[in-house]
Amino acid sequence: MAAAKKLTLEQIVARLRDAEKMQGRVPRSIPHVCKKLGVSEQTFYRWRSKYGA
Repeated sequence: MAAAKKLTLEQIVARLRDAEKMQGRVPRSIPHVCKKLGVSEQTFYRWRSKYGA
């Protein structure tokens, strides 16, 4: 199992913004967005609930 890398709050918020942009331009599924961001769906949803959408 690979070690988890820690991201700063600014990096997390930036990735959430990138996800919104990806979904806005051309509608994409959450799994596709997560793959592009390099995070699991569980992590994405946790970040979104904790740091906002």
